[in-house]
Amino acid sequence: MGGGHTAFATRPRLDLRANASAALAAVLLGASVVAARAAVREVPPLSLAVLRFGQAFLLLAGVMLVLAPDGLRVARRRLPLLALLGAVYFAAFPAAFNTGLRFTEASRGALMLASMPIWSALLGRAAGERLGGRQLAGVGVSVVGIGLAFAEPGWAAGGGAALLGDGLLLLTGLLGAVYGLLAKRALALDGPATVTTYAMLFGTLLVLPWALAEGLVPAVGRLDGRLLAAVVFLGVPGGAVAFLLWTWALSRLTPTRVAVYVNLNPLVAALLGVLLLAERRSGLFLLGFAAVLGGVLLVNWPGRARRA
Repeated sequence: MGGGHTAFATRPRLDLRANASAALAAVLLGASVVAARAAVREVPPLSLAVLRFGQAFLLLAGVMLVLAPDGLRVARRRLPLLALLGAVYFAAFPAAFNTGLRFTEASRGALMLASMPIWSALLGRAAGERLGGRQLAGVGVSVVGIGLAFAEPGWAAGGGAALLGDGLLLLTGLLGAVYGLLAKRALALDGPATVTTYAMLFGTLLVLPWALAEGLVPAVGRLDGRLLAAVVFLGVPGGAVAFLLWTWALSRLTPTRVAVYVNLNPLVAALLGVLLLAERRSGLFLLGFAAVLGGVLLVNWPGRARRA
């Protein structure tokens, strides 16, 4: 067709692997809420954080040492950012998370944690992340879905003590959004496994002295088979695997597109309650579940191609 032709910009494709990674991480983290709620009744919050992320770090570092030893080599100038990530996500986050779950129900706490997409959208806009109307609508629809899922008889029954737990879990949502924003900078220089491993190391070391003062050693001695299973779940699938998947998704998607998946957390917690504890959920829960999935699709579905 002559010397030229009309060019079209390549339509951005939906990154199925990154979205699946974020979704699976959210499911594992949702299950972790239930496991942490059970464990934190007998294991102090900071001690549980050290047990969870200490074993997660050892697992990731061991795997990297065998499969990708070069990933453990990090320039000294990049350590402060990795230490900051550890302080935010593997020290402050679990401290607020585990303490909050002492005062509120697992599903209710997970609902507060689902505020992360809102915090992420606000922080992302402040940092220059562009969100279209469809993405903003998707975040809104997803959060409305959370509200629908739990707008059923008996859910809101909770005493005044639960307000403290709700507030702490709300804080974890903010901390998770801050991590997502900072992690994008670290992931521009190091791989997801490196960022996750070093952040876990720094976070665990930061919490360790406080955990020892809190009673870490006696808590380890009190671990029976049930508690040990919960702690191992929190450290392996709910720790090393989940946070590696989450960070890998952040290396491929914007923080807001990843954070919206956290809205699956309370739904997973509620579903586990139905399957494991014979709890009942109303039709509003199913409607809310559908709204959450619709919101996730709105946020992450690629837009139309533009003419070049």
